[in-house]
Amino acid sequence: MTGTNPALEQAAALIRDLDQQALRHTLDVGGCRMASREWGQGTPLVLLHGGHGSWMHWVRNIGKLSRHFRVIAPDLPGFGDSDDFALDPHDPGRLEHLLTCLRLGVEQLVPAGPLHLAGFSFGGATAGMLAPRLPNLQRLALMGCGGHGGPRRDKEPLLNWRTVSGAARQAAYRQNLQAFMLSDPAAANALALQVHAWSCERTRFRSKGVSRGTMLLDALKDFDKPVFMAWGEDDVTAVPEEAAKTLTQGKASRDWTIIARAGHWVQFEKADEINTLLISWFNAS
Repeated sequence: MTGTNPALEQAAALIRDLDQQALRHTLDVGGCRMASREWGQGTPLVLLHGGHGSWMHWVRNIGKLSRHFRVIAPDLPGFGDSDDFALDPHDPGRLEHLLTCLRLGVEQLVPAGPLHLAGFSFGGATAGMLAPRLPNLQRLALMGCGGHGGPRRDKEPLLNWRTVSGAARQAAYRQNLQAFMLSDPAAANALALQVHAWSCERTRFRSKGVSRGTMLLDALKDFDKPVFMAWGEDDVTAVPEEAAKTLTQGKASRDWTIIARAGHWVQFEKADEINTLLISWFNAS
């Protein structure tokens, strides 16, 4: 995905260097091959990416977080370098297969001891549903998570990048980033485009139904571990304060914040702020 554009080449080099620094795993989870990467040492912190995503949704967070934790970032089944399920794209059993595969994968990589979990968007909903299945889980963080069932604030329809190619496809990616993922148009930079384009083209799992549903509410109803939630104030997938109050479910162990001048992909657009918050949250006793 490199070209003659220096900014694109620099972005590709950053991703390549981070990938080369990773310890890579290929896990057999319930007959599905799942790719995972890890960096750093310490308490394991599993990061789940969003829909039309990959491990690279955390590209601006892994470096800082891996100074404090053993960061584990899988490509979920049906995304990135991982295999897809041998199921129809609309098969309702896909979600349960996904959760089972993730549980098996975490158990392989972290067979004992405490661990933490964070998820973004669809990966936030997935993390919330996975959390009660991980008995060693200590803390959970959800970034711009789906699954709350509340109102959205969509600004404009997304462009179908699959019907075009070349410069037109790149323009569609940029437009979709600006319309859905980010608040500041300048944040749709070369790195964001590299991550978004690569991840979109390798997505086979249809995540919209999970992201727009209410499954997370039921999953967290009896979950008693500490939960931290963050949304960008301009996140189009939620009315952040309403979503936060709904997901708090009256539990004092749940905290949330709204990040100013940020959109849906909050941990990318405001990486420094989110990194500081997550390090503090996961290091709390």
